[in-house]
Amino acid sequence: MSPVPGLVTLHVWRISRAAVPRALARMAVHPARLRRAPGVRFGKLLGTGTGNGFGPGDADLTRWAALVVWDSPAAAAGFDASPVGRSWARIARSSVRLELRPLSSRGEWSGHRPFDEPSGGRVTGPVLALTRARLRARRAVTFWRAVPPVATALAGAPGLLARFGIGEAPLGWQGTVSVWRDPTDLVAFAYRHPEHRAAITRTGTEGWYAEELFARFAVRDVVGDLAVLGWAAEGDPESVRGHA
Repeated sequence: MSPVPGLVTLHVWRISRAAVPRALARMAVHPARLRRAPGVRFGKLLGTGTGNGFGPGDADLTRWAALVVWDSPAAAAGFDASPVGRSWARIARSSVRLELRPLSSRGEWSGHRPFDEPSGGRVTGPVLALTRARLRARRAVTFWRAVPPVATALAGAPGLLARFGIGEAPLGWQGTVSVWRDPTDLVAFAYRHPEHRAAITRTGTEGWYAEELFARFAVRDVVGDLAVLGWAAEGDPESVRGHA
């Protein structure tokens, strides 16, 4: 299947604990509505976690997200006024929207290759890394045991601005979002940090995943409350707002 063209946006909402039942109800009915929305080429509604692990205990029921690939900027601009966007806004205490440009993508998500081929050009500002995988049930326990050392190393990685886990279900469909000050910081962690390199090696030998995807994006703009992302205190918010 050929890549789906278009702009990519990541929407993240923070809600109160009292609103959790309403969020769960939306997660039951909104995925199909999002996919059918005008201009949407690919869309996923996601739960989130701290990123320290991938079990039910890591879930953050007060933060939810949507990742959307659009066929045009005009279609993306209409998300907040769409039925799905308005519905989440009604229960959100705060929110943030990231506008992303695909730099690279490897693998599939639900049988699709959702992101553009790289558009070229040197990137010097913040980048976002997205990982997503569907675990093989018989390999899940060994995967969960391998996560803590990598998560601990990620938390202290130089240049990390924000990170959290994502998932389409409490178990089995796992992923991470991380935002980095510069592409060099991301590359240094991904390919030079010993814990992460060991995990990459084990991915090939253990056969953890039935399906996996790794993508990188230039962060073109961020609008909203950066605290929803767990933004690092030392990170300069203006370094990503309006970034081209």
